[in-house]
Amino acid sequence: MPEIDPVILIAFLTASIALYLTPGADMMFISASGAAGGPRVGIMAGLGVSIGSLSHTVFAVLGLAALVRTSNLAYDALRYAGAAYLVYLAVQTWRAPPPAVQAHVAVADGWRAFQRGALTNLLNPKVSIFVLAFLPQFADPDAGLVWQQIALFGALFSVASIPFNCAYGAMAGAFAGALRRTGRTLNRLCAFIFCGLAARLAIN
Repeated sequence: MPEIDPVILIAFLTASIALYLTPGADMMFISASGAAGGPRVGIMAGLGVSIGSLSHTVFAVLGLAALVRTSNLAYDALRYAGAAYLVYLAVQTWRAPPPAVQAHVAVADGWRAFQRGALTNLLNPKVSIFVLAFLPQFADPDAGLVWQQIALFGALFSVASIPFNCAYGAMAGAFAGALRRTGRTLNRLCAFIFCGLAARLAIN
C-alpha cells in the first residue's frame, strides 16, 4: 500500500469537503428524492450516490475515464443514457401518489432510492472526468504506485461523502413533511428538477 503524506491527505480531505458542500447535480438529485419520499428515501438516495461514485474510481484506475474523455461517441452515449434515465425518474415521480400516502416508507422504497442514486451517478460521465482530473493531483510517484494512490483517494472520497449526502437527503425529507399538505405539488416539483438535471446533462 502507498504511504500517503499526512499533509497531502489533509489537503485532499479539505478539498473534498469543499466539493461536498458545493451545490451540484448529485445534491439536487438527493434533495429531490428526499423531498418526494421522506427522510429514509433521501438517506438511501444519498448512500446510493456515494457508493455509485466508487465506480468512477474503478473507471479511472482501469483507464475507462480516459476513454470517455477522449472519445466523443463514448461520452455522448453515456450522458444521453444518463439523461434518459433522469427523464424516466421524472415521469415516475410525476405519476407517484401524493407524499402524504408515503408517510411510512417501505424497505423496498429505500432500496429503490439507493439503486436510483447509484445508477444516476454511474451514468454521469462528468463524474468520471472529474475523478480523472481531481484524484491524480494528490498522487505522488515517490509514494508508491500511482494507480494504488488513485484507488485509495477515490475510496476515501466516496466514503467521506456518505455523511454529507445522507444529511442532504434526510434534511430534504424532514422539511418536505411540512409540505405534504400540498399533495402532488411536491412530486411535480421534484419531477421538474429531474427533468432539469436531464437537460443539463444532455446539453452540456
